[in-house]
Amino acid sequence: MWRLHELMRLGGRCCCCQPAMRHRNLSVSCAGMASSLPVVHHPSYSRPQLPPGHRFPMKVFEEIYTRLLRQGLIHPHQVHQPQTQPLVSEAALHMVHDKDYLRAFTTMTLNDEQIRRIGFGVACMRNPDVVERTLAEVAGTLLTARLALQHGLAVNTAGGTHHAYPAAGSGFCILNDLAVTAKVLLSEGAVQRVAVLDLDVHQGDGTAVCLQDEPRAPTLSVHCQSNFPARKLAP
Repeated sequence: MWRLHELMRLGGRCCCCQPAMRHRNLSVSCAGMASSLPVVHHPSYSRPQLPPGHRFPMKVFEEIYTRLLRQGLIHPHQVHQPQTQPLVSEAALHMVHDKDYLRAFTTMTLNDEQIRRIGFGVACMRNPDVVERTLAEVAGTLLTARLALQHGLAVNTAGGTHHAYPAAGSGFCILNDLAVTAKVLLSEGAVQRVAVLDLDVHQGDGTAVCLQDEPRAPTLSVHCQSNFPARKLAP
């Protein structure tokens, strides 16, 4: 299990549902937990391919998945993939994101400044693969949370797009999967509260803004001081 967490540090995300865990035998071995742990993955997570030398490690998500399988840390029966079309509904996305921004992104008509702030480059943002990838990430995190409610714990090999704001992308994050998932589960009554604990080296600034008016979804970011974003949100 320790090795699984080491691989997850490369890019994967974890959802935990503590109430569900209360009904489980907590003395279960790490090996037993790893063999039954739901893992969410989508083949679009590593598309589109970026130019050589690009700062964003797009291939890492597929690498996490294939390495977990290759080393026997997970097995195919544990893997879940978002299947529905559309991958995530407009209604769910509109709980967090501005309609005009969503329309511009999904039609690949974001302006140059919006694209510059996201960081993937014009060629990537005009590629339909990036739309499918982004929607798959949101759908994958929502599926991971639903599986965590059923099993107590679940992981996603991608996600955690915590720099995405309601009406803008930033720092390689286009839509905020964490905020959408929290809003959807709260609206459905599947949970009464959601806590977002962000342990990435960068501040989860976008998630904090997306959820700032939702008292049932507090956020906590533990991050380094001197890095992106240069201007940190005040606590």
